[in-house]
Amino acid sequence: MEKKNITLSVALAVYNEEKNLGRCLDSVAGWVDEVVIVDGGSTDSTRDIANKFNAKVIVTDNPPMFHINKQKALEGCTKMWILQLDADEVISDPLRKEIEAIIRTKDSNAPVGYFIPRKNFFLGHWLRKGGQYPDYVIRLFRNGSGKFPSKSVHEQIEIAGDVGYLKEPLLHYTYRTIGEYWKKANAYTQLTADELRSKQTKGFGSYVYFEFIKPSIIFLSLFIRHKGFVDGVYGFLFAIFSALHYPIAYQKYLRMRHEK
Repeated sequence: MEKKNITLSVALAVYNEEKNLGRCLDSVAGWVDEVVIVDGGSTDSTRDIANKFNAKVIVTDNPPMFHINKQKALEGCTKMWILQLDADEVISDPLRKEIEAIIRTKDSNAPVGYFIPRKNFFLGHWLRKGGQYPDYVIRLFRNGSGKFPSKSVHEQIEIAGDVGYLKEPLLHYTYRTIGEYWKKANAYTQLTADELRSKQTKGFGSYVYFEFIKPSIIFLSLFIRHKGFVDGVYGFLFAIFSALHYPIAYQKYLRMRHEK
């Protein structure tokens, strides 16, 4: 099939991603038709890197709910298919071949969107369990079939139609150091705190739930149910750090209420 019939856009939303963006774009260079990047006002060399790869760059502000800019990137795509990525993700060669095969299909009953299994890099270690592999995320879909609701930090792209699954993993180079983890966690916990405030969460029951019950459930789920113990100390740390999300977010929410 001719190249003109295999049209694929890559969509990214970025902010100060000079350490990651080049590696990401290099993994899609030469085989995609368009790269659309929404930049939230980066102050480093992010846009220079994007320009080197001939990306279409849309400069805007950097809202706390970063899915808003991800949705803007989707809306800027003009090709038949969209592959949505984060700057710290990489398309491996086997995944590239699988994606190319998917968008070439002539099957009218094929899914319009696809989950991709993601491998997560944590403190120098590829996590194998603990809910981190396969960490399925919807990233490939026909243009016009998917969107971000932009309401929650943990949301997936919503697909209007059938969704399938790819086999080859997306490589996610996140949390290379503890400092990187907590820098990102600070933003995520603030978003959760904002959600709690919008729901007017309060009372002793809520305090007990978010400070003790919820983190216990998360830790046991990741480390025991999802076998995070297989990854040893890395699995333990990931489960502990993840469990701390809601206590930290709830404390931020309480401070916001007190400052009113």
